[in-house]
Amino acid sequence: MTFQDYYKTLGIPHNASQEDIKRAYRKLARKFHPDVSKVPDAEVRFKEIGEAYAVLKSPEKRAAYDQASRDPETARHFTPPPDWDAGFEFGGRAFNGGDFAAGPGANPRDFFEELFREQAASASHRHSPEAGQDHHAKVLIDLEDSYRGGQRSVVLRLPVYDARGSVSWQERTLAVVIPQGICAGQHLRLAGQGGPAPGKGPAGDLYLEIEFNPHPLFRVEGRDVFLDLPVAPWEAALGASVEMPTPGGVVQLTIPPGSAAERQLRLKGRGIPGPTPGSLFVTLKIVLPAAASEKARAAYRAMAQAFDFNPRAHLKG
Repeated sequence: MTFQDYYKTLGIPHNASQEDIKRAYRKLARKFHPDVSKVPDAEVRFKEIGEAYAVLKSPEKRAAYDQASRDPETARHFTPPPDWDAGFEFGGRAFNGGDFAAGPGANPRDFFEELFREQAASASHRHSPEAGQDHHAKVLIDLEDSYRGGQRSVVLRLPVYDARGSVSWQERTLAVVIPQGICAGQHLRLAGQGGPAPGKGPAGDLYLEIEFNPHPLFRVEGRDVFLDLPVAPWEAALGASVEMPTPGGVVQLTIPPGSAAERQLRLKGRGIPGPTPGSLFVTLKIVLPAAASEKARAAYRAMAQAFDFNPRAHLKG
């Protein structure tokens, strides 16, 4: 996406405090709200303001944005990498929980509803017992960790801003038990590992959202796992028993005779474990050997003579 100077959009300096950011957003959102503003491009400005605020109000997103914007080349084509927020610990609500997004398709009237909910929540919090704030973090694990389970060491970084908007980093390492069969998007709750209480109340909890590291072989949908398996033409045509990797170890796969390219085979129960385990879906990819020698070329000429086969017969007429 095209790089936008979010600080300029909100009319604030780069060292603005979190309170300055919120104050500027509310002032501009009221000014350019489409229901009340007479400015011709009010709705466009309102969406730009919402986009800027969605990034700068979060210390984690703001830190990543600030880092990217320092590099002119990166800034021209600012596209955060997948799971850029993994390993960051933050307090309060999760990124996707209750945040007003003024992007495409958003209803501008939601701004006032969200503002009311935020004020009501703040009033309720003032009358609730003093307790530590819950923290959230996204952590990346290997797909194999879900198959096996076990204990993993997780490093989290908590960005802390002072009143001037300068960031410092607090880092801590936790030993986390990964349950066998956990899926991407599920959460682990670590009781008492969140923010400390301002007084003698209990500490908050830490919620870890699980995501999988990109895998060179497998892709995942829910509990199902998918693999593209290269096979030779004769293995597909005649059938074969081949060794095949899975996240749980190597297995023997039977390829039925006469298998066509892109045929999908299902190994029931070989997906992510659980009360109802997923399946492992194997898509056959027929790979042609190169005609790199006279012997290989002779074999291809013999095939051409042996088969009455025209792959383009269906295109005639």
